[in-house]
Amino acid sequence: MIEHHEAQVNGTTLHYVRAGDSGSPILLVHGFPETWWAFHRLIPLLAARRRVFAVDLRGFGDSAVAGADFDAAVAAEDLHALIEHLGVGAVHVLGQDLGGGAVFRLAALHPRDVLGVIAVETALAGFGFELLTDVARGGAWHIGVVAAEGVPELLLRGREREFLRYAFGGMAAAPEAITEADLAEFARTYARPGGWSGAAGLYRAALREGEELRALAEEPGVRVPVLAVGAGTGGFTADTMTRAVGDVVDVRVDGVGHWVALEAPERLAEVVLGFTGGGEG
Repeated sequence: MIEHHEAQVNGTTLHYVRAGDSGSPILLVHGFPETWWAFHRLIPLLAARRRVFAVDLRGFGDSAVAGADFDAAVAAEDLHALIEHLGVGAVHVLGQDLGGGAVFRLAALHPRDVLGVIAVETALAGFGFELLTDVARGGAWHIGVVAAEGVPELLLRGREREFLRYAFGGMAAAPEAITEADLAEFARTYARPGGWSGAAGLYRAALREGEELRALAEEPGVRVPVLAVGAGTGGFTADTMTRAVGDVVDVRVDGVGHWVALEAPERLAEVVLGFTGGGEG
């Protein structure tokens, strides 16, 4: 059973869910255009053997709206404070897509919080994210739109569900895996006042933090085990994480698009449980 909670941490309110009552803990961190709901099919599969937590990052979902100063560094400190609030000790952290920058910072700056990192379809500034911003070479047009102050609200207000249908469908190998109910849940929170504030802050950070992340990769670096899970983008995640941290475990989920937790939750659960020790606590 999935339980909903709120945590007052680091000057904000974070909504998170939890499930499972045994095994080492796993914290799931979503990307864009997602919320914790991206993991709603994965959580029960993991919770049979693990204590599982999934958070709405600041400015996403049912967490508090983000201010103009929100970025991946703030998000990392939010995660650090949330882990302390949970009181379960160090956790395995799964970071997906745009959530990867905050997870990388967390692992580098707060290594005692992290047992291991699972990077799913992830790009990092300074290690390949820049390729995604080059629209002349197939990059994603939405990054600049979401990052520009006031523009998401101007263009997407009242059209959140249509945009999400386009965004999810365009990067899914099985578009039917993202249901109308899924779209309605994601759209519900992006449509609230300030619903784009988290995504805007993280994209603005990703456009400027490459040099800083490269420096963090050098010192203190990420010294915990790292699993790179590639699907729709093939070896991109493994290449990114290898450049950023060195040796990684590289797993590919073939035949699946970008949204692994929604499209293939059983296969992702198998990979995650294997990396985190299967049924062992």
